Amino acid sequence: MKKNKLNFFQPKEEKNLGQWLMEQGISAGFPSPADDFKEIRISLDKELVKNGDATFYAKVSGDSMINAGLSDGDLIVIDRSLDPQHNKIAVCFIDGDFTVKRIIKKGADLYLKPENKNYKPIKIDEENELQIWGIVTYVIKSL
Repeated sequence: MKKNKLNFFQPKEEKNLGQWLMEQGISAGFPSPADDFKEIRISLDKELVKNGDATFYAKVSGDSMINAGLSDGDLIVIDRSLDPQHNKIAVCFIDGDFTVKRIIKKGADLYLKPENKNYKPIKIDEENELQIWGIVTYVIKSL
């Protein structure tokens, strides 16, 4: 299993008005010069964070989840107040290391599944020390 180095950050409670949001959508076709754009402020913390005390950000390290849309360097939003469920993507602390994987439950068996064919699922057994640290709710990508 490849070790992941996740750097965790917690959202800051600030009285920031946020960034500008153009309320009118941005056309992917031909722009109309007559469009009026009404601008309002938006805070990504307010949009992406539902449980402030239980939410953290972390940067993804590695490529084991690329087919789930999580690439090296992406910023993920993790909510520790959500219950782990089958097929959710979770940040897990397994055998002393952090990793981000999809939770797969098959009958009584539990797996941490990478989303890259170059990696094998990790079957959890009684020898593993596992803590599901939080559920990934959003990913913020750099283009």
